[in-house]
Amino acid sequence: MPNILIIDDSPTDVRVFTTLLEKAGFAVSSVDNAEAGIERIRANRPDLVIMDVIMPGMNGFQATRTLSRDPATAEVPVVMITTKSMETDRVWGLRQGARAFITKPVNEKELLATIDNLLPKPH
Repeated sequence: MPNILIIDDSPTDVRVFTTLLEKAGFAVSSVDNAEAGIERIRANRPDLVIMDVIMPGMNGFQATRTLSRDPATAEVPVVMITTKSMETDRVWGLRQGARAFITKPVNEKELLATIDNLLPKPH
């Protein structure tokens, strides 16, 4: 069962994503800030990360850049999910190392298809 870590400071969004992902068969954990998320990823490498952008302290762009530049965490796919819907935000997120960029409100089918495409396939 693939393990997904949600990094988001909104309890409502965490609950919505957790319910959706658990129903789809994923093991889900969450933290409410980027610094804790980076620590969790280094300690217990998830199969995929869902990253909010706008958070207190370190934002999602900074956290994604930190993860993508660290050889220990660079292979963990990051899906950024945010209300920031400008094309420049999407391009910037992908340049920081995100593998996908989805705007809120999230389409469930799009999110699940994105996750399916990014998770390693069993051989």
